[in-house]
Amino acid sequence: MKITRIDTFLVNVGRRNWPFVKVHTDEDGLYGVGEAYSCGPDRATVEVIRDFESWLVGHDPCDVGRLWHLMYAGSRFPPGVVVSAAISGIEQALWDIAGKAAGLPVHRLLGGKYRDRIRVYCHVRGDTPQQVAEHARQRVQNEGFSALKMSPLRPGSEQMPWSDTASHAAERLAAVRRAVGDDVDIGLDPHATIFEPAQAHELCRVLEPYRPFFVEEPLRPEHYAAMARLSHKVEVPIATGEMLYNKYQFRDLLALQAVDIVQPDICITGVGELLKIAALAESHYVTVAPHNPCGPVANAVNAQVAATFHNFLILEYLPDNDEARRSLVDHAVPLVDGYLELSERPGWGIDLNEEILSKYPYRPWRRPHLTRPDGAQAFQ
Repeated sequence: MKITRIDTFLVNVGRRNWPFVKVHTDEDGLYGVGEAYSCGPDRATVEVIRDFESWLVGHDPCDVGRLWHLMYAGSRFPPGVVVSAAISGIEQALWDIAGKAAGLPVHRLLGGKYRDRIRVYCHVRGDTPQQVAEHARQRVQNEGFSALKMSPLRPGSEQMPWSDTASHAAERLAAVRRAVGDDVDIGLDPHATIFEPAQAHELCRVLEPYRPFFVEEPLRPEHYAAMARLSHKVEVPIATGEMLYNKYQFRDLLALQAVDIVQPDICITGVGELLKIAALAESHYVTVAPHNPCGPVANAVNAQVAATFHNFLILEYLPDNDEARRSLVDHAVPLVDGYLELSERPGWGIDLNEEILSKYPYRPWRRPHLTRPDGAQAFQ
């Protein structure tokens, strides 16, 4: 069996684009699908995939690790996020082919499952404490989630005095805790907007009484030692990892005992690299809560892989419940009482509805540019 070509589909059904990948083989009807991460310059990711096509045509798609290393090492310099995302989308499609060729779901090829279903959390939002609390209540009561994630920072906080921002963060979390009770886990994500360690420490301290599940990137993630110092001072679990994308970065983070939870994104790291990161984390008594603000293919991929390693904690999840998103694939992963159900269909258990994809073309996307009162660019 040989790879014959690679197709890409850049699809937008909302705020951001999803780069889907389809790897074809010379066996009739046998192909695989994957999803690369939406890095922002999404057309750049597509062009990298197109370039890799010329590297991979003629190779056996079931040599997944070998082809991953060909792309990774053959790129000469350690890949950045765009190249890593391109490699991941292709690698996912290769695993899909391998599963279909064997007649098995991918989790069986990866050693089988530790768990039968995958716990997920969803996002809640609101400008005021009352609004975010009501959204949280609806998520729990109407949709069955037992875990949520929210920003503790209100919109426009980059324009506010820090003392006001910190006190308002406590009010937001307190309102949500009152609305959902003690049985619901609440993760917090300041979105890596805080540069000053002292401010990150104060934020964690004022949030501590409301027992957050974790505080994700309370500090910019580039300086691992600063994150470690913060983690050793506070009494809340610290999480990070969406901006890291290989085992070497996570190795250095874990060696400093800087976090309690790591959050690699499989649409950047790829399948094999995420499993290596999970193994490194397990050796440090650290759990894994994969980052996943992505599309319906990513949900299927994450569910299969999360079943296969012991120190999985929880998965970030965007529901496949709106008509446009659900229409992109033939079988969205079922969600039951806050858990994703594992598929036993071969490969990832899903396929792209190609006739639908063209209805949702690429649109330019980037995070909004935020500024501080003096006009300086804020982190975002």
